[in-house]
Amino acid sequence: MNLKKKIAEKTAKIGVIGLGYVGLPLAVEKAKVGYTVLGFDIMPSMVDMVNRGENYIGDVIQADLEKVVQDFALTATGDFTRLEECDIISICVPTPLDSYKQPDLSCVTESAKQIRNHMKPDTLVILESTTYPTTTESVLLPILEAHGKKCGTDFYLAFSPERVDPGNKLYNTKNTPKVVGGVDNTSTELAKMLYETVLSANVKTVSTTKEAEFSKILENTFRIVNISLINELAILADKMGVNIWEVIDAAATKPFGFMPFYPGIGVGGHCIPIDPFYLTFIAQKYNLTTSMIRAAGEINDKMPAYTVERISRILNNQKIALKESSILMVGIAYKGDISDVRESPALKVYQQLNEMGAYVDVVDPYVESFEYNGQMIKTIKLTPFSLKSVDIVVIATAHKENVNYSLIYEKAKMIFDTKNIFSNLGFSKKSNIYVL
Repeated sequence: MNLKKKIAEKTAKIGVIGLGYVGLPLAVEKAKVGYTVLGFDIMPSMVDMVNRGENYIGDVIQADLEKVVQDFALTATGDFTRLEECDIISICVPTPLDSYKQPDLSCVTESAKQIRNHMKPDTLVILESTTYPTTTESVLLPILEAHGKKCGTDFYLAFSPERVDPGNKLYNTKNTPKVVGGVDNTSTELAKMLYETVLSANVKTVSTTKEAEFSKILENTFRIVNISLINELAILADKMGVNIWEVIDAAATKPFGFMPFYPGIGVGGHCIPIDPFYLTFIAQKYNLTTSMIRAAGEINDKMPAYTVERISRILNNQKIALKESSILMVGIAYKGDISDVRESPALKVYQQLNEMGAYVDVVDPYVESFEYNGQMIKTIKLTPFSLKSVDIVVIATAHKENVNYSLIYEKAKMIFDTKNIFSNLGFSKKSNIYVL
């Protein structure tokens, strides 16, 4: 097969649709190992930035992007007719939930239509966007075959879920194992061959696209269920006057049968709050109710309100009303040491505090501004004055770098540490520090 030879010799031209937090790192890694990569995106600003070698994704190394662009190994375009140049096409587009927590696959279907209209023979198509099991075969395949082309003969189709963990300093696109499942054996083999030439990690094959799709949802469902469990136990521990962080540390000394998860003000990002509900959606088609997933979602959705209630209680104990109190939130990103605010529970805490009449400022070294009620809110700098003028400091995001915790420790009147950051960094206990 000609495509196998092209992959083995790295002469295959690769298209990557979607140049966001999944697509751009993948495009760069493919270009770094010798492939010619053409990135596609509907956002002209992103296309222009890539072609100028300007990085906008935290997990991409600026020097790597500059080199592959300068070497013409990576080029970006908004012209989808150029898909006809590609031997392999990866789809890395958003798959959000709508307001009813139903999957929105419009970006996937539009990408599939563009591929169908411009795909040349012997092309391998790989869906990387997270979605519910059966999507590749029930949604993508019919679109690609609509004009008479047949999978396994005219083109090949596989699913390989993204496993991006923004800010992770140990695992990245290059060294994270990949899961691959094809519509047929040849599709699986081709996709496996491709990733084995790109990655330094193992490539695991499964029987069909459905197993590959299900595996990604299992990973994040496992996380949301365990996070919701520890969040619920944290609320109980608070009622009982028990330090849940000490409980977790004690339980974690067991060398088997326990994996530590930690409480927080909610879950954020594109994956954990969203992916498990793809299973809820598809389960309905089989007359099943995913009760545990629904319960986990409900528990985590309540955590911002619980956080605000705790803040109010701490203030009340000092005879300070939440209304018209002054609060400094440290962190608005959904996760430590990144700039991503998507689905951030800190945004919900900020909103509820404002709605209850508090005056809230935000310090976040990674986020210059964020949107609230249609306006862009600028974050402020952490200074002795900003600490002196507030009633309480709320640690909402576990930024471990670029935050002067010593200054907060010394100057803040009260601290609500929802991430146990002061203990983790070795600060001594103080009576004015409260933990979630």
